[in-house]
Amino acid sequence: MNESGNEAPYLLIDAGNSRIKWSLVDETGASIANGAFEHAHHSTVADDAALVDWSELTTPASAWISNVAGMQVQNRIQRLLDARWPTLPRTVVRARAEQCGVINTYADPTRLGSDRWAGMIAARAAYPGEHLLVATFGTATTLEALRADGVFTGGLIAPGWSLMMESLGSHTAQLPTLDAASAREALNQTRSLFATDTAAALSAGCLLAQASLIERAWHDLKADWHAEVRLVLGGGAANEIAGALNVPHTRHDSLVLSGLALIARDATARHSS
Repeated sequence: MNESGNEAPYLLIDAGNSRIKWSLVDETGASIANGAFEHAHHSTVADDAALVDWSELTTPASAWISNVAGMQVQNRIQRLLDARWPTLPRTVVRARAEQCGVINTYADPTRLGSDRWAGMIAARAAYPGEHLLVATFGTATTLEALRADGVFTGGLIAPGWSLMMESLGSHTAQLPTLDAASAREALNQTRSLFATDTAAALSAGCLLAQASLIERAWHDLKADWHAEVRLVLGGGAANEIAGALNVPHTRHDSLVLSGLALIARDATARHSS
């Protein structure tokens, strides 16, 4: 229990482009409760209350939010918090020039997405003293090059696996529009890299495009830095892309929430010192 008497100091919220994930954690960052829910751009307070039941949760000391999904989603999160804990202190995390040992080299540090920032902070804490390439697979596929000394040297952004498939389906007359579930089913039914039906060919082609991007970036980064680089994978499509990779890699499936916990602890420590 912390000084304020809360067993759960932090409610962490990761609002991505596809859905919202949350975790209630203790002061060490260990999860007490967690969940996820879909975006609902026209939801009411009653709709949200039915969908997101926080009524049984221990009252946290504060909420820490990473939101890359826009103001409408931010307003919805605020409504959810107000409905359960109207006076709860809350912080919307923004990338900074330096935080938790990570140095941001963006010309305008605040332009870096808060999810990418929190993910790098978590990766550095999980694998200290190592050069890292952090690959996250969501609506977009993002890559961050993070040196062992904590300097973020730059990144890449590409369409995610699902977005690639949706784009092909939307802009070509004879190709289906596949979601991730349909693509996984198609891949499970094929025995070869070169598929004999359109759905599997589309799914595998987009998957290999993702894997090839990651492998090329990893090889180039190793050559550029003349050192070993740990490839860290996270995000919703990590299972499929990990299976297509021919390079060593490490899974970390809660980078953003873990990073938010570290940011919250760091801010709390600075405030109390």
